[in-house]
Amino acid sequence: MERRPSFGDSRWAALDGDHVHYLDFGGPPGGPVVIAVHGLGGSVLNWLAIAPLLTGECRLLAPDLAGHGLTRTRNRCSTVAASRLLLDRFVEHVAGGPVILMGNSMGGMVSLLEAAERPETVAGLILLDAATSFGPALPAPMVAAVFALYTAPWLGAVVRARRWALTAETAVGFMLRVCCADPSRVPPDIVAEHVRLTRHRAELAYAEQDFLQAARSVVRTAAGLSYRAAIRSVRAPALLVHGDRDLLVPVAGSRALVRSHPSWQLVILGGVGHTPQMEAPRETADAVSRWLGTVGAVVEAARHPLAKRG
Repeated sequence: MERRPSFGDSRWAALDGDHVHYLDFGGPPGGPVVIAVHGLGGSVLNWLAIAPLLTGECRLLAPDLAGHGLTRTRNRCSTVAASRLLLDRFVEHVAGGPVILMGNSMGGMVSLLEAAERPETVAGLILLDAATSFGPALPAPMVAAVFALYTAPWLGAVVRARRWALTAETAVGFMLRVCCADPSRVPPDIVAEHVRLTRHRAELAYAEQDFLQAARSVVRTAAGLSYRAAIRSVRAPALLVHGDRDLLVPVAGSRALVRSHPSWQLVILGGVGHTPQMEAPRETADAVSRWLGTVGAVVEAARHPLAKRG
């Protein structure tokens, strides 16, 4: 699973005896450190389209969370809480100082929890269609029905078996149709990288169980009162970018976040789905760059040499 140089430098970090895969996309040594956190079922590949558009001003790193991409669970699990702990160790041991967390979907949820529980590690937040509390942001009915069926104990096992039997090309095509309003906007070479990784993960014995554990944890977290309280406690400045055709987390979720944090900025991208960094990387990067230009204290706090290269 070697990555092309233009797709970042593939590295491994040893965190408390566990190995975490990440891509180092580079960037100016004096630029603010940004850690990109993918969503449920995603990987570092979700950042390939936007990374070249940000590394002119940011030092960009993207880890594979446990049970995703190339990072195995081994002695860990793939729950939201475990992902938050992994991210915290990554920030401490690889970044070595406060960072800007850029999280998509579940990655936004994990980033919000890190900002709530360890505010000293997070200079700022960039939330791309972040998974928020249930209430104002229920998914589209068809998507909710498929998700409920997939996680059901008995019939769900049949559905999951059929999903795992799909070719890598078909599985990636389905994922893009769910996550993008217009899948054709994702460059073919990046689609090919996702197909290669999906084919690789199909050979891993516990990949499906890792995904299921993570999916159930996202639902439990989104439905819990403790997540709502954690969100309310976050004090870090934030930019929210949300596609108005997101079927998984409707834009109402980000609107609710901004109502609870009036200083946070919200940019809504028309005709874009759940993964704006893949489907509309230029528009998303432009929004990020404009925001960075308005939060000088955040940028300065996130400027520092990396602790180690892994």
